[in-house]
Amino acid sequence: MKKHVVISPAQKRYKTGLHPRNAHREGYDFPALMKSDQALATHVKLNDHGVVSIDFSDPLAVKTLNRTLLKHHYGIDGWDIPDGFLCPPIPGRVDYIHYVAELLGVSSPEHSDGAPRSVRMLDIGTGANGVYALLACKVYGWNCTASDIDATSLANVAAIVACNPGLEERIKLRLQIDNSHVFEGVIKEGEFYDISVCNPPFHASLEEALKGSQKKVENLNRNRQKRSVEGLDERAEEPSPSEPETVLNFGGQQAELWCKGGEIRFLRKMLKESKKFSTQCKWFTSLVSKSENIKPSLKILAKLGAPEVKEIKMQQGNKLTRILAWRF
Repeated sequence: MKKHVVISPAQKRYKTGLHPRNAHREGYDFPALMKSDQALATHVKLNDHGVVSIDFSDPLAVKTLNRTLLKHHYGIDGWDIPDGFLCPPIPGRVDYIHYVAELLGVSSPEHSDGAPRSVRMLDIGTGANGVYALLACKVYGWNCTASDIDATSLANVAAIVACNPGLEERIKLRLQIDNSHVFEGVIKEGEFYDISVCNPPFHASLEEALKGSQKKVENLNRNRQKRSVEGLDERAEEPSPSEPETVLNFGGQQAELWCKGGEIRFLRKMLKESKKFSTQCKWFTSLVSKSENIKPSLKILAKLGAPEVKEIKMQQGNKLTRILAWRF
């Protein structure tokens, strides 16, 4: 295996923060957003630091913001999730799509005419929110297959897709009936994908998820205080619950947040299984939330003989995450 390539925002001459194509680089334009959805107005107020924002500890406020962002910026109607399912931060999710588009050599968004493009994307673990497939279709005109082990999640994504004419032909939903597999049972014989994306479960248990949630709250509060002192506006930050007992209502179900063995076990399974489907997908990618999981993943890819591996760093405010990309 060739030495893996690490691509950082600095190396790409990007400003600190979101991808240059990201519509949320300058933060949220609440006056414009409230014009798109009047329901958002009930949640917008001055926070303790004198900045116009919403209460990110309020699940309904966050869900309303997400629905408004998806409608205002991407023309996605009818987005909603059942209570207790993961409500993802849209700026970070669309950043992933922009980076994998760049990996494929797609020079710019092509959503202006709404025409489908030839790129095919596979979303592993789409959840009830379905945002990766929805954004890839709307921003770049791609065709997507979205899979999940939870039938309730897929039913919710199907309901969202049904609210958006043209997406039913471009988003296919697949139920993974065997949680011991990632690609097997999802990728059909004769299919080919240009890219796969995945946001693996972070944690190994509910207890670990609760502790991680509290740490996020502490970091978010510190960052807000710092930005207030420096006189900076709040940027799009990943919302976090303010109390540990709200994590399930706000942060997702078991399949979305934690699994036996945590992120590294899921990655091992994905990496090893990807070799079997090496001729059916040009690039495999996954988010890696924990930096300590990069090194063991690289060792696995070396043993598998992957000739090209890239580690793409994404930054959102003070939060740094990584995309691990590989191909055979």
